[in-house]
Amino acid sequence: MNAKWILWPVVVVALLALVVWIARNSYWEEMQLPQLPQGEAAVNPFYSAARLSALLGAKPRWQRVLASTPPSDGVLVVSRWNWGLFPTRRERVQRWVASGGRLVVDRTLIGGQRELQAWAGIDRYVFSSSELAHFDRVTKYEKCPTLTVHNGPATTPQARQHFQVCGVDRISGLRATRKALWTLRDSNSIDQAMRVPVGRGSVTIVNSTPFGNQTLLDGDDAALFVAATQLRRGDSIWFVTEGRSASLLALIWKSGAPVVLLLLALIAAWLWRVIARFGPPLAPTEVARRSLAEQIRGTGQFTLRFGGGRALYAAQVRALQEAAERQIPAYSRLGGTERVAALAQLTGIEANTLASALNLAAPRRPGELRQGLTLLESIRRTLSTKPHHRERS
Repeated sequence: MNAKWILWPVVVVALLALVVWIARNSYWEEMQLPQLPQGEAAVNPFYSAARLSALLGAKPRWQRVLASTPPSDGVLVVSRWNWGLFPTRRERVQRWVASGGRLVVDRTLIGGQRELQAWAGIDRYVFSSSELAHFDRVTKYEKCPTLTVHNGPATTPQARQHFQVCGVDRISGLRATRKALWTLRDSNSIDQAMRVPVGRGSVTIVNSTPFGNQTLLDGDDAALFVAATQLRRGDSIWFVTEGRSASLLALIWKSGAPVVLLLLALIAAWLWRVIARFGPPLAPTEVARRSLAEQIRGTGQFTLRFGGGRALYAAQVRALQEAAERQIPAYSRLGGTERVAALAQLTGIEANTLASALNLAAPRRPGELRQGLTLLESIRRTLSTKPHHRERS
């Protein structure tokens, strides 16, 4: 029996067994996936927090570039913020807090931790491996651990004392070098949120990211937002993030629109000056043809300017030699002196004058050049008018 007739049933049985195993070990279950943000929520990470603030009677505002500061009794919530990038901006915010502002910072601080610690007195530190080993294993992996309020007016019976906060950083904590007004601690006595006084205002740091669009409704994050911002009806609350900062072109336009407009005007003027036009700016002049005499004079001036006229003089000597070959027998086989003598006898011009005119290497001034060319041309024409001599073969 052919081997392929044995192999095919084995393959079919194996495929059927695989299908049966997948059917018995898998099942279908419907899951609800969060809808992707749309509209302003797709670009504003604090859209949910801003809507919550507006429902509570506050006046929210979101921006990517902190061009100014909120009112002195307002709230400023920053995320993905580089505290040490621009010293002037940092100093402006510090003065605003000292005058009574409330600053709230989450865990996404990009840079400037040392500057923030030196000013506010709150430090974020990372646990060592030995510290992590002693922490409660039950709460270590809990999604929304319970944080308890300590210190300040938050311990009064009317205030909330427990928050289930999602997204808490489990490998770091907060500590303060000054007396804190309000803290949130986990079951391991680690401070995960802290508020300290600065001047007439306060700085609150939360060691998580609970105020985003996807997390604000998890656990007690919305209640934590109200407690961290100390939100009251009528407050002006600003949200600022550098996560998706404005483009370079937008920043240039915002900071120097007059300079940009002037530069564009200069570029447009330069392009108008250099680009090709559909028609000439002036009426074209009539093109006149040069006469033959002007062409000859122009060619002579060119040869005189470049090479001193030697090429023209050599061409005139060659024309004379060709005319002499047609009149004097065996002229091409004669020597230089014999050629001069034969030409002198034929034309009646002195031999010394002819020898000087035929010497190509002799230097000549413009006047001498003109006289030599005239003499050679007259001799050539004289020879051309005489009957040609034919040599016998």
